[in-house]
Amino acid sequence: MPRALSVQRSVIPAADRERHFERLRTRRAHYRSRQCRYWAFEEAAIPGAFLEFVEADDATLLTAAHASNPELVVDPARIYVEVDLG
Repeated sequence: MPRALSVQRSVIPAADRERHFERLRTRRAHYRSRQCRYWAFEEAAIPGAFLEFVEADDATLLTAAHASNPELVVDPARIYVEVDLG
């Protein structure tokens, strides 16, 4: 079964930066505890513009991890699956 990935974009005001980093750490802990991999990136040219990636071994695992997340997931149904490029 192909790996699955979701992406979430957010722009955070400078005043909320530290609180946002705490949320990112909480999200990372949540997804790691559900056997998912989690990354957060900040755009180099635009401080406060973040991308979050959550990857799982399959779409079922990723869907379950989103469903059990106590925070709002912007679009939990938007899941990308890895394509076989042969």
